[in-house]
Amino acid sequence: MRLKLVPKETKIDFFRAGKFTLGLSTLAVIASIVLFFTAGLNYGIDFRGGSMLMVETADDVPAGDIRGVVDTLGIGDTSVTKISDPAAELTGTAKNIAMVRIEQKDNDPAIQNEAIVSVKDALTASFPGIKFLSTDSVGAKVSGELVQAGVLALVLAVAAVLFYIWLRFEWQFSVGAVVALVHDVILTIGVFALVQLEFNLAIIAAILTIVGYSLNDTVVVFDRVRENLRKFKKTTLKEVLNLSINETLSRTVMTSVTTLLALIALYVFGGDVIRGFVFAMIWGVIVGTYSSVFVASPVLLKLGVTRDWEKKDGNAGTQFAGVDA
Repeated sequence: MRLKLVPKETKIDFFRAGKFTLGLSTLAVIASIVLFFTAGLNYGIDFRGGSMLMVETADDVPAGDIRGVVDTLGIGDTSVTKISDPAAELTGTAKNIAMVRIEQKDNDPAIQNEAIVSVKDALTASFPGIKFLSTDSVGAKVSGELVQAGVLALVLAVAAVLFYIWLRFEWQFSVGAVVALVHDVILTIGVFALVQLEFNLAIIAAILTIVGYSLNDTVVVFDRVRENLRKFKKTTLKEVLNLSINETLSRTVMTSVTTLLALIALYVFGGDVIRGFVFAMIWGVIVGTYSSVFVASPVLLKLGVTRDWEKKDGNAGTQFAGVDA
């Protein structure tokens, strides 16, 4: 028997609560922006600059004990986080691993190297048998360049989406897709500001992946909208949008659910190293699925769309409507 999360035919009116969903999205975006400027993001060393040491102790040493040793050195802001590996714990091969972060104190590599050496010496003296698995450092100048590169990557991704959708459909579709993407990105940044998970380059990669996932969902819906606009020339745009979303609903739900199943398994068993990245992906899949239906489509409904497909309209961009990719 085939699994069906959604009936074969649905007739859901996705615009019945259109004002509520758009209002909810607007409030969520505003709240995310407020959180970003008030609480801020918990930037990792990729963006703040500093050093990160991964250590393994022979015994199960509390993070507070390691932090107490490091704090006595007076080398600036430091943090210690225990790293768990649920998969290793289930097999009985779990190791006592911790992450020690040292924030960049001065824009001087020599001073930072001295801090790393002093931390290693202090930990070796306090915890016999300790192993230093890895040491990573990022300078203040490099971290600033990484921030600029990350922001530029997001801006270029959204601009590329705007251009691509305009070529494939019409400018109204393009605006709807970009509004949905910006909505997803801002809400993702907002939830990271809320929960204070570390925000690093891996999260930038996750956000770019979210942009692609959300775009894929939106394009599937918009492609069906374009087909139905040609097929039902006298049907109102609202009815066409409802019909198109209902026709693609099963595919949208199945894709999202199967992706979430894999991501949840990674979140539970993948350990702390990739937890922030996977959390961003889980949130992005949920928000991306929501925005493709309740943000992109209502924006398209507000803007309207040209129904004369035979006549080329340079202002609307319909001369490129037949371009396939």
